[in-house]
Amino acid sequence: MLDTATARKLVSVGIRYASISIDGADAETHDAFRGEAGNFKKALEGASACKGAGLPFQFNTVIRKKTTPQISDILRLATDYGAYGVELFDLVLVGRAERECQDETLTIRERRELVEWLAEVQIDYPLPIETPSLPMYPLLLKLNGDKGVRPKHIPMEELARIAYYGRGCAAGRPRGYLVIRNNGEVNPCIFLQVNLGNVKGKSLRQIWQESPTLVQLRSRELLKGICGECQYKDICAGCRARAYVHTGDMLAADPGCWLGPPA
Repeated sequence: MLDTATARKLVSVGIRYASISIDGADAETHDAFRGEAGNFKKALEGASACKGAGLPFQFNTVIRKKTTPQISDILRLATDYGAYGVELFDLVLVGRAERECQDETLTIRERRELVEWLAEVQIDYPLPIETPSLPMYPLLLKLNGDKGVRPKHIPMEELARIAYYGRGCAAGRPRGYLVIRNNGEVNPCIFLQVNLGNVKGKSLRQIWQESPTLVQLRSRELLKGICGECQYKDICAGCRARAYVHTGDMLAADPGCWLGPPA
């Protein structure tokens, strides 16, 4: 639905940034995941429309077993089409994914290898790479940055503005984000689908300031298990959504993490 006229209209009403889902480096992979033939072509046309209208955009990609081998090509697509960044969402089994993608989540080893590879890629890659549900990646960037390993094309100050950099899981946290669903329901993030209230009945400000769930998410001292004992809990905290999906407790240890308390 994103053409040049629509992109120009978005700019005219004050929209400052757009995200375009690219869930594969080719039409076959993307369209199969999105469930509609021709979607890949339309998504790239939408990217071109944004560029033509002067609307900055990024590519969003769900990390799963079928797309992991294509990440390099997706990163190349982002630069070819003039994106301002790339956001890689580690697959969490919520919504349709719970029914259709049970065999697509990465193992802990695969996740670690990908994160370490991305940290190396970011050194030479000209766009910022962000990783919702993977706070271990910005943690690795931060640790490497402290040791002098820095991206060549992106100032560290720009990376530090990423919602998870130096702060970990950003769900419902200051300088992080919330999600407003199409029915008005507010969630801490797209993967942590815990109902905080509805903007049809409460103001977003009221939900943000008064939700007891958000109070819990903002206190790292409440984290449990290995995440609660981890030396990096204040700057990583694991993925709260993955913990919730696997255990029913959003404060539990992230079962997808390879880090742990110091020996």
